[in-house]
Amino acid sequence: MFRNLPYLRIVRTKDIFLTTFLFLLDFSLNKHLEQAHSSHFPFQFELFGQFYHWHYIFETLAFIVGVRVYYFLKKGINDPISDENRLWIMLGAMLGALIGSRVVAILETPEVLKNLTFLMLYQSKTIVGGLLGGLFGVELIKKIIGVKIASGDIYIIPILVALFIGRIGCFSMGIDEPTYGIETTFFMGMDLGDGKLRHPIMLYEMMFLVGLFLLFQGIKNKHLINGDRFKLFMVLYFLFRFLIEFIKPYHPLCLNLSSIHWSAIFIFLYYFKFLIRITRVTFS
Repeated sequence: MFRNLPYLRIVRTKDIFLTTFLFLLDFSLNKHLEQAHSSHFPFQFELFGQFYHWHYIFETLAFIVGVRVYYFLKKGINDPISDENRLWIMLGAMLGALIGSRVVAILETPEVLKNLTFLMLYQSKTIVGGLLGGLFGVELIKKIIGVKIASGDIYIIPILVALFIGRIGCFSMGIDEPTYGIETTFFMGMDLGDGKLRHPIMLYEMMFLVGLFLLFQGIKNKHLINGDRFKLFMVLYFLFRFLIEFIKPYHPLCLNLSSIHWSAIFIFLYYFKFLIRITRVTFS
């Protein structure tokens, strides 16, 4: 369906990322200096007398722009996977992400499992679960349609762009979105809506995403095994989420680790052979 949309021109993406990053950093510093003023979180807009969260706008925009970036990049490569199989793979990714994002998210607060309702399950979602479920969905679909070629490398930049835009929406929600951090005296601490200076986890992640974008732009012409870029992306992103989880007010699931921690550990084990190989290559 997105093929019929007007052509979306992707121009100087790196400059857009860096400009937005600097703007958000400046915004964070200003919020720290102006902490005596009341918080403006969550950000909302008024339409026909009703107030709506900007989060929903950015969430939708993230999906649309991410898909357009994917099609833009796909035009510039000789894809060994047919268009039909790509559509099946994307379908598997979306269905897997739909399920995985809800399951991991609901396990972030295990105490609600006793009173879990379908509405609670549907409204809960997390990127980590989406990526994990999407991975399973893709691998399952590829087995069904008989595709044995690694298919993830082309999705890295679209995913990074979509995540970055989506995190702007998460940031606009303040403490109304469970992506905020614990209280801190760190210079980037912000009042996200409850009068306390907290780690702006969303901003940290956006900075990290900019770093990942620059990294993968820098190695796009390197001769790597097909699929290694996506594996590297998954390992680095889940490593970040594993570490950043410790400065969030998380709910332990098992052994004092949250569902995000355990999802990251699973990814590390899943890509264990890749980690061993890439480590040997790096230090040899």
